[in-house]
Amino acid sequence: MEIPLTNEWNSALKKEMDKNYYKDLIHFVEDEYRNNTIFPPKSLIYNSLNKCSPSECKVVILGQDPYHGPGQAHGLSFSVNDGVKFPPSLRNIFKELKADLDMDIPFSGNLENWAEQGVLLLNATLTVRAGEAGSHQKRGWEEFTDSIIEYLGKNYSGIAFVLWGKYAEKKESLIDRDKNFILKSAHPSPLSAHRGFFGSKPFSKINQYLKSVGKEPIDW
Repeated sequence: MEIPLTNEWNSALKKEMDKNYYKDLIHFVEDEYRNNTIFPPKSLIYNSLNKCSPSECKVVILGQDPYHGPGQAHGLSFSVNDGVKFPPSLRNIFKELKADLDMDIPFSGNLENWAEQGVLLLNATLTVRAGEAGSHQKRGWEEFTDSIIEYLGKNYSGIAFVLWGKYAEKKESLIDRDKNFILKSAHPSPLSAHRGFFGSKPFSKINQYLKSVGKEPIDW
């Protein structure tokens, strides 16, 4: 299966992609695309990596699963295509962005602009069956994306890792916190946003950190 990986991630992940679990994962994913409706489109599975190479990465925002509704997922965590109604978690992210930086809520939920500035919008699982949340979990994607987090968290410095919710917080052990910034809070989902996501001011904190390590802040 041809999943284009177009930048330095190619060499960074080569050893991982040679492992048996990854080969088994790709066989499973190929079969799923042949026999079911799978999101995101196959060509966008690695969209987050293609938009943000390791050397350009300033921020990692970790999601769990791609959106499983038609036209939503395009390979960036929390992001949706232009013209798609904001899912609840994304709506809450924009509410907190407005409260934190007094920015207008955008018309589009497409976060490509963040990715192009060095924000890796990485889901732990990179594919999903239409209408079936979590259907591709525990097939190998988590091991693969853990290797991405660990590669960045141990080989690079000055990256802000954003861990929203209990699931994302489990990834903290993959990151060298002496060299990077870890920002944790409740998940922006409506089920938990009022338990510590709202008021957490993640966007201003990230930019303060980036400035402190001599990096250009993100234009959110």
